[in-house]
Amino acid sequence: MTIVTSAATRTDLTAAYPAYLDCLEGADEYAAVDVAMDLLADGVPAERILLDLVAPAQAEVGERWARNEWSVAQEHAATHISERVVAAVSSSASPRPDRGHVVVACMDGEWHGLPARLVSEVLRLRGWQVTFLGASVPAAHLVAYLQRYDAHAVALACALPMRLPYAHRMIETCRRSDVPVLVGGRGFGTGGRWARRLGVAWAPDAPTAAELVADERALRRVPAADLAHLADDEYAGLLRRRAELIDTALAHLRDRFPRTVDYTAAQLDSTVSDLGHIVDFLAAAVYVDDGDLFTEFVDWLAMILTSRGVPAVSVESTLAFLARSLRDFPRAERFLDEGRAVAAASPAIRSR
Repeated sequence: MTIVTSAATRTDLTAAYPAYLDCLEGADEYAAVDVAMDLLADGVPAERILLDLVAPAQAEVGERWARNEWSVAQEHAATHISERVVAAVSSSASPRPDRGHVVVACMDGEWHGLPARLVSEVLRLRGWQVTFLGASVPAAHLVAYLQRYDAHAVALACALPMRLPYAHRMIETCRRSDVPVLVGGRGFGTGGRWARRLGVAWAPDAPTAAELVADERALRRVPAADLAHLADDEYAGLLRRRAELIDTALAHLRDRFPRTVDYTAAQLDSTVSDLGHIVDFLAAAVYVDDGDLFTEFVDWLAMILTSRGVPAVSVESTLAFLARSLRDFPRAERFLDEGRAVAAASPAIRSR
């Protein structure tokens, strides 16, 4: 089923968008719900409110956090409000299910639950019986649920590429229960290229996910995973050395940038977290054998650190240190060198 958006609907949504963003910025939950419910009363389809109002507004919230215009607290408050709006719209418009049971969940360790919730509600609006399991669902718990409750399909969401190795294990676990799987989210890369590497059906958006769910043959008709490169054991080796790499990289930063010695506990925690992300994104790039996964993260990290007043040149220095530490890991070393080139070309670093 395709939802046609009329010119009047597009006009209504365009006019409502700034007001909705203002509600999120002002943490005005009731006004935000009113904006959405007024649109619903004016005849705007619930699906369009979810996908053309709530979803882009939430993306803007993330961008404002990345630019350091909003704090984590503001981002969390806005996300909570959007979740309340989704609940209000869905409860007012949700039809009784007349199709099969679909389970929707976020990957283990994936805490960005709103995009998956939007997929759940679109499926529900299209007549499916949906169980939304929420954020960070452990694979064992998901399988136990599938064994107890029959499901037509499972939809899994992943926003961060560093979670791809865990996503693959979760996908394979579902398949062993003979339940078709589809995935979505920015974590699978532009055009779902890493979903193809993992051998799983991918949907770029909620409507496409709904169409895939309705076509079980398409869900099952996917090429096998292309992961023969994992035989070199680099990924497993990186996992074993994760803690060591973080500790030694932190010591390197303290030697290279003396002012880091005076970091507060919060700044130190943030630095350790960033180092952990560098290692985890590198490991994920090795897992799918695609350096672009790592270099795209490096470009983003340099921008984030600069917006927070952290010397972006520290990224290039850290990557150089890790490359020296991983000379016995040829693919990881190559990806680190590519990351250094991206970091060196970053406007944030060239301007210093």
